[in-house]
Amino acid sequence: MELIRGLITAFRTLSILPIPGKDSENFSNSLYGFSLVGGVLGAIQFGIVTGFYRLAGNQWPEGLALILVVVGILLTRGMHLDGLADFADGFWGGYNRTRTLAIMKDSFLGTFGVIALITVLLAKWVALVRLFELSGFIWVASAYLISRTMMVDLIVTFPYAREEGTAGPFIANAGKRHRVFSFTWVAAVLYLLNGIAGLAALVLVWSLTRLYGFYCMKRVGGITGDLLGAWCELTETLVPILAVIYILIETIYF
Repeated sequence: MELIRGLITAFRTLSILPIPGKDSENFSNSLYGFSLVGGVLGAIQFGIVTGFYRLAGNQWPEGLALILVVVGILLTRGMHLDGLADFADGFWGGYNRTRTLAIMKDSFLGTFGVIALITVLLAKWVALVRLFELSGFIWVASAYLISRTMMVDLIVTFPYAREEGTAGPFIANAGKRHRVFSFTWVAAVLYLLNGIAGLAALVLVWSLTRLYGFYCMKRVGGITGDLLGAWCELTETLVPILAVIYILIETIYF
């Protein structure tokens, strides 16, 4: 029962999907469901892609990419983009740990945050356009799976940078069991969807996640909800870019 409540909490935390029931009393139980939420969101996006192509074929990849970007924002309430903006403002505008954390907590959107939002959203749109032109549709779902799994990895591995905050309860009782569970089933699904390339993407993004985590440790002493959201958004953008590079290399050389 507690695991089911944890799954409910995961959906309510990471999406706007209406899930009935009570939240888990131990928020760390929701970590078992983070990757599943990513899988469901990815499946919704893939369903949109499939429906679009049945209606219009490959005639307007730019429009389809824009639809997915907008739907992705709506499904998550823009929460991860908010974290990305706070991350950019804090890490680029703060000169020490205290100042950085204070800037990230401030609801004001600064210049660095605006720049980060425009850059990442544009990069995501460009990557999706090219991905659709190359018929790499399935990577849309893979991006959501990998990005939410990386959130679990960061939560399990690194301490919370603040004395208190919204992400604190999720980190308090997080353990290796959450990471092992998430990585095991996600790796299996990625292999079914993308073969060895899916596993390679998971390992590469995980390596970058570790570097990001250590960077956050150096700057502010750990992670926060904003830093988790920022990395989720960055990896959700990075995976389609990696997929495009992989498909192009495979097309040219193999």
